[in-house]
Amino acid sequence: MPKFNYEAMDTRGKETKGVLEVASQAEAINRLREMGFHPTKVVEAEKPRDAGKAGAAKAKAKGKGKGGGININIGGGVKPKILTTFTRQLATLVEAGLPLLRGLRVLSKQERHPTLKRILGELAESIEGGSTFSEGLAQHPKVFNKLFVNMVKAGEIGGVLEVVLKRLAEFMEKAEKIKGKVVAAMFYPAAVMVVAVGILALLMIVVVPKFKAIFADLLGGDAGMPGFTVFVLNISDTLKNYTIVFPEWAGGFPLPGPVIWGLVAFVIAFKIALRTKKGAYVWDQVKLKFPVLGSVISKVAIARFTRTLGTLVQSGVPILQALTIVRETAGNLVVARAVSAVYDSVKEGETITAPLEKSSVFPPMVISMVDVGEQTGALPEMLLKIADNYDEEVDNAVSAMTSLLEPIMIVFLAVIVGSIVIALFLPLITLIDKLGSDGGGGD
Repeated sequence: MPKFNYEAMDTRGKETKGVLEVASQAEAINRLREMGFHPTKVVEAEKPRDAGKAGAAKAKAKGKGKGGGININIGGGVKPKILTTFTRQLATLVEAGLPLLRGLRVLSKQERHPTLKRILGELAESIEGGSTFSEGLAQHPKVFNKLFVNMVKAGEIGGVLEVVLKRLAEFMEKAEKIKGKVVAAMFYPAAVMVVAVGILALLMIVVVPKFKAIFADLLGGDAGMPGFTVFVLNISDTLKNYTIVFPEWAGGFPLPGPVIWGLVAFVIAFKIALRTKKGAYVWDQVKLKFPVLGSVISKVAIARFTRTLGTLVQSGVPILQALTIVRETAGNLVVARAVSAVYDSVKEGETITAPLEKSSVFPPMVISMVDVGEQTGALPEMLLKIADNYDEEVDNAVSAMTSLLEPIMIVFLAVIVGSIVIALFLPLITLIDKLGSDGGGGD
């Protein structure tokens, strides 16, 4: 009889792992439910390989999984926007009274994205084989995260799948809307800065050095040039000598200089540091303390936390299980650590507000509203109100930041370009004065 490794949550939200020896995956899931657990992952344990079994396993991997008994992890590649559209369409079909299996078949036929199309077909096959929708979704963790799977599972248990799918679609749409606003607002300043840096680099590395040679011939070297011009020319020399080099061994072909290699090394070291838990946590702390951008990042994180937790609890997911999901989908390790403290507090029978206050991440207004929600028994509604409020604040903050960045960039570029122009004109003025004084002396 095959063995199945499982991961499940008990009624208090505590995660447990183990092995069951049963005939099929469906039987293992039913056994776990009888034991009072909520299964989150059930997969068949790997069997010892010999010559015959290895060939069978290879053939099995090539075929399609039917009956919901095979755990197939399809690679990612489904964009959030496409997944949001699918969720909204499925919610509409189920709400209209169309059976779930038929709805998946309809969406599979019209889906153009190859990965999602294949997954929808496998989901339909899994349901035909006796598995639930949430169990089928759990077989594709790279596309459907724990938030998606657990909300669907809660909808199935409560018999309100169409309501949960609608809430999930709204949640994803609002998350994409906020993300889109931030990206769109930052695109213009980023594009302007890239173009500006390119133009300045062209001026300082190519144009200014040519003027230096002309001024040296006319004024007899650096001694006759104004101090500000010498300062700009020195910066130009530094950029030219250390960013792009023309080594003789390369036949004068331009190659990256020490500055560029230094920047590349810094970026690589920074990415390696971000892959460590401590480095990622420190960077998330730094992001929250940025002068202007930090406020927007903080508000986005709070809106995401409150909307995710509110949607999960409102959909019937147990509070401890919901906090576990929120912690894993927080998107910021500082917020995730605060959620871990909330989880420990709730597990001990205490309130949510105390650890939120200690974390120093959430402002007093959020803590007060959560406290009121706990006391009145309307925590999900209060969390969603907080999320709506912070979504609006993010929108306003992004608009204000964009309005502030535009004049700052214009003034910055005007000062830089103006300084270069003035530095190049000062020697001409000096030369004119010199020629005028020489002409006056001759008379």
